[in-house]
Amino acid sequence: MTVHLFICYKKHPNILNMEKNKTKVTFKGNPVTLVGKEVSQGEKAPDFTVLSSGLEPVSLESYKGKVKVIAVYPSIDTGICQAQNRRFNQEADKLKDVAVLSISVDLPFAQSRFCAAEGLNSIVTLSDHKNLDFGLKYGFVIEELRLLSRGTIIIDKEDKIRYVEYVPEVTQEPDYEKALKALKEVL
Repeated sequence: MTVHLFICYKKHPNILNMEKNKTKVTFKGNPVTLVGKEVSQGEKAPDFTVLSSGLEPVSLESYKGKVKVIAVYPSIDTGICQAQNRRFNQEADKLKDVAVLSISVDLPFAQSRFCAAEGLNSIVTLSDHKNLDFGLKYGFVIEELRLLSRGTIIIDKEDKIRYVEYVPEVTQEPDYEKALKALKEVL
């Protein structure tokens, strides 16, 4: 087990025995191991706690009664992750009563700095850096890197998962068209 995962041992004492996600994902063509429970369409979305840009705890419960789009990515310091955030911000500009949550393990300061420089104000950036609570509960933690894999999750107003994508190659963008089609079915 990667030493970096010991950092969140206090929050998740069974991390050493955590389930390995069965989804096949590569990073730059090399297989990686996803840690945590893989979520599926139709199941209840697990609650999680992450940090806001103001370093305040935020949970899924914070967006109760709204449709949620969760854009998951490894690091805001890469071009593909930046493109993903720009695209979801562009889509969020068109949506009403939908929370577009952008989650990575970047520090909230880096996320905020990027969004301010780019004028991205329709997405909500959230950091899973402290405890990997989101990543482990949704099966997105890359064991070898202590980063989140790339993906998209759409959760309806009743907190039911309606769409999940674990992008098979982390260095590629998610399938925006499939995600947007699934989102339109929820609205």
